[in-house]
Amino acid sequence: MRLKIAHTTRYSFSAPVVHGLQRLRLTPKQTQGQKVLDWRMTHEGARVEVEYDDHHHNRTTLVSVEPGAKFVVIHCEGTIATADNHGVIGQISGHMPLWAFLQQTPLTRPGPRIKAMLGELGPGRDDALDVLHRLSSLVLSHVSYSTGETGVATSGEEAAALGKGVCQDHAHIFIGAARALGVPARYVSGYLMMNDRIEQEAGHAWAEAYVAHLGWVGFDVSNGISPDERYVRVATGCDYREAAPVTGMSWGPGESVLAVRLAVEQQHVEQ
Repeated sequence: MRLKIAHTTRYSFSAPVVHGLQRLRLTPKQTQGQKVLDWRMTHEGARVEVEYDDHHHNRTTLVSVEPGAKFVVIHCEGTIATADNHGVIGQISGHMPLWAFLQQTPLTRPGPRIKAMLGELGPGRDDALDVLHRLSSLVLSHVSYSTGETGVATSGEEAAALGKGVCQDHAHIFIGAARALGVPARYVSGYLMMNDRIEQEAGHAWAEAYVAHLGWVGFDVSNGISPDERYVRVATGCDYREAAPVTGMSWGPGESVLAVRLAVEQQHVEQ
């Protein structure tokens, strides 16, 4: 499948910015089941300082906000060829050893609610893949998908206690629980082509766990499936903070307002 993506992020500042830096992880990965056919990124109100691959093998662009800017616009667009590998990505890439994905972070660390979920898994844990699929279903049954209830700083345990959350929260809960079971797990940010719309309000997030003899396998808890050809992987990390599309800081007397426009659609190729 060919997916056409157009993603615009706009920061509007109530007063001119004195200084600002932003780290962009907005370039899709070349990986098993995914090929970047073309990808372009443009900036208004900012300039590129450096580009590099980080320790998770994410293509990262560091931009500085132009002094006095009242807005910054980052626009990405391109075409990605995808295939359905039933969520299987394969062996590890990047510079991070597997044991690093067993370490909990403040966003994934289990508390009483996540530990209670693990207690519901019951016996029969020899088949790792089966256990992870059951865990994914268990998380969704306890935490309903609901927008506006959590934020980027909400931990998986907090979302589990609330019983509501979005894809980011589902991923953090799953990752924390998988690590507690001794399974390496990581966070994935990217795009998902919706079947009922082209325009979207935000990107998507899911989790991947490392299964012996298969490598990394994806689990989209929010949709109850493993990623297929509708998914585009952009960045991975130990949690949201390491895979966030845009992070940064700015100095100035005003405040900023974020607006996002995203369109993901299938591109039909004439024979």
